[in-house]
Amino acid sequence: MAFSRYDRINEEIRKALSEIVREMKDPRISPLTSIMRAEATNDLKLCRVQVSVYDRDDEARRETVASLNRAEGFIAREIGRRVDLRRIPKFEFRLDDSIEYSVHISEILNRLGEKRKEAPEEDE
Repeated sequence: MAFSRYDRINEEIRKALSEIVREMKDPRISPLTSIMRAEATNDLKLCRVQVSVYDRDDEARRETVASLNRAEGFIAREIGRRVDLRRIPKFEFRLDDSIEYSVHISEILNRLGEKRKEAPEEDE
């Protein structure tokens, strides 16, 4: 699979964002925050970032994303220092619930497996 220039840029931005979010000391940002995907437009004016927050409290997840959006200026400045780009994009953080969805499906499958073990096996 050949990576294009934009794929490499997106991956570099994602790695740098992960480091920056981990280093931020804002108490409103959950420590269980992961940057799942960063997709910059071809002209590098906008970068949409998918953020996953593994927290049971829906309000805490929304507050984490809102805090990241409020800190967009700081984050953009840090990206400018860490990644060599001609233009620093404006960042738009969005909540990604793919990990939560995977955990939910896993719990359902585990419950089904337990029910199958509890049910008496029929002889054919």
